[in-house]
Amino acid sequence: MPHYIYGFLMSMVLAYLTTPFVMKLAWKIGAIDVPKDARRVHKKPMPRLGGLAIYISFMVTGLLILPLELPYVRGIFLGGSIIVILGILDDIYNLPAKVKLLGQLAAAGVLVLFGVKVEILTNPLGGMIILGKLAIPATLFWVVGITNTLNFIDGLDGLAAGIAAIAAFTMMLVNLSLEQANGALVMALLAGAAIGFLPYNFNPAKIFMGDTGSMFLGFILAAQAMEGMVKSATVIALIVPILALGLPIFDTVYAILRRFVHGKPIMQADKGHVHHRLIAIGLSQKQAVLFMYVISISLGICSVILAMLGVRQALIAFALLAFMLLLSARHINTTLEAKKTTHGM
Repeated sequence: MPHYIYGFLMSMVLAYLTTPFVMKLAWKIGAIDVPKDARRVHKKPMPRLGGLAIYISFMVTGLLILPLELPYVRGIFLGGSIIVILGILDDIYNLPAKVKLLGQLAAAGVLVLFGVKVEILTNPLGGMIILGKLAIPATLFWVVGITNTLNFIDGLDGLAAGIAAIAAFTMMLVNLSLEQANGALVMALLAGAAIGFLPYNFNPAKIFMGDTGSMFLGFILAAQAMEGMVKSATVIALIVPILALGLPIFDTVYAILRRFVHGKPIMQADKGHVHHRLIAIGLSQKQAVLFMYVISISLGICSVILAMLGVRQALIAFALLAFMLLLSARHINTTLEAKKTTHGM
């Protein structure tokens, strides 16, 4: 059995078995999400330390089967551990945004110290872009940015865990196509951990992953995407992680622009995220999450086709999938309007 399949299964089972113990721990230490405002969709207090189960399963499996002699592996282990400690403290004490940012920068800085940084980027129009002195700032920006995209989108039961699993599985397939075995293995472990946690987190959730989980998932995805760019100096290595994480990236960029236009702090939470808007038009939590899964899977399919077949085939697939999604959205809208009319009568 290939290592990545073995690692995926082991990580998934371990996350599934560990989560109930983490639930008890969350209640014991007070890592509880109490719905104090209208932005929150849940109506009762919920434990929110679930990311600890994801972290434990990833780390234990990783320590057993990942090549620990690689600085890159040690970097994601140490940086990921800093992120998890930060997340646990935030899940218990609700840390200020500035403190969280400093912690994320410290974790990203660990990656740089272990040699994980992007110094050269492929120019999609041809040639290479040498970052020079901008390499470290660009690396910090990428890692902190992607770490927060998963954090921002974690607003419905099962949403962040499912999207992270889809992105990790996509990047695993692409790493395999590029013959990057270690990268494929890291993504297999992450996908397994997220999927093993999902039965407890999907609606109706028994536990939230909290910032412990969303930041850890985002951090590992960002680190692996960056390592892929370093190992494969191609346009594919640049575009694939952006496509695979397209939905959370779009949601985060839109949130930042929206808050900037309205003169609000960038880190101030609101109900303008994509998942909030889907709920507002009448979708249930499950329907909204599944619809966003479909979008992420579609982008993932385009990523894999791009890596394995080429740009032309990827564009054709993107056009077909976009058309199907538009038809689905139109059908959903028509159905919801019909329900409103029926209830109105």
